Amino acid sequence: MTNPVILRREQATLVITLNRPERRNAFDLEMRQALGEAILAARDSTDVRAVVLTGAGDHFSAGGDLKALSSQTLDPHAVRDRIRRLHPWFRELVNLEKPVIAAVEGAAFGGGFHLTLASDFVLAASNARFCAVFARMGMVPDLGGLYLLPRIVGLQRAKEIVFTAREIAADEAAALGIAFGVYPPGSTLTHAMELAARMADAPTQALGMAKNVLNRSFNLDQDTLAELESYAQAVALHSDYHRDAIERFMGKKTARFNWNNRS
Repeated sequence: MTNPVILRREQATLVITLNRPERRNAFDLEMRQALGEAILAARDSTDVRAVVLTGAGDHFSAGGDLKALSSQTLDPHAVRDRIRRLHPWFRELVNLEKPVIAAVEGAAFGGGFHLTLASDFVLAASNARFCAVFARMGMVPDLGGLYLLPRIVGLQRAKEIVFTAREIAADEAAALGIAFGVYPPGSTLTHAMELAARMADAPTQALGMAKNVLNRSFNLDQDTLAELESYAQAVALHSDYHRDAIERFMGKKTARFNWNNRS
């Protein structure tokens, strides 16, 4: 049996590849379970400093496998339970305290689209297409899209994207803030790996705490965010990474992490 998700380590980067290319990497139950396990493995590994999400073949993911879905007879409560079981691992992905980079070629539809929204950086091939396709099937967006999309593009634009179920080309995705950059087809994984490698010397724990607070920033008031900031900074100032950075600074040595000096 072919593994629905392939894990590969390249130094400090964990590459998670959706591996059903014959179905445009559509999610079935096995892939959903394997993806959840992969995300937990990334969370729990102290050696993993960045995660890259990609799809095998010519597409990122077509979203839910409608063929498999249509072959099942489930009552509404069973469907609700199945959808709810997606959210624990999806929340882990959204809040993973490590940089997450999506390398998107071809289609990122439905749940595949929302999987890219859960990433910190989306690198889109010029042939990439994003679509909240649910309305075409008489469905409501799931897998966290109703939460993430308006926070990225704004409420009115999110409604337009959901109501029309239209395809969004790579250049528009970049203009909307969905995509971090647009690259030639076939090159997004290479660029994603380069970006992940540049994160290897970053203060992973400090970035993770910053990401945690940023993800909450739309839901909390300024005073609460200030408290979270204070606690996070207190932890960061007592880290080995910070002490090493101070020693390097005082000794006029090259900083361990300097984005502009990284080749």
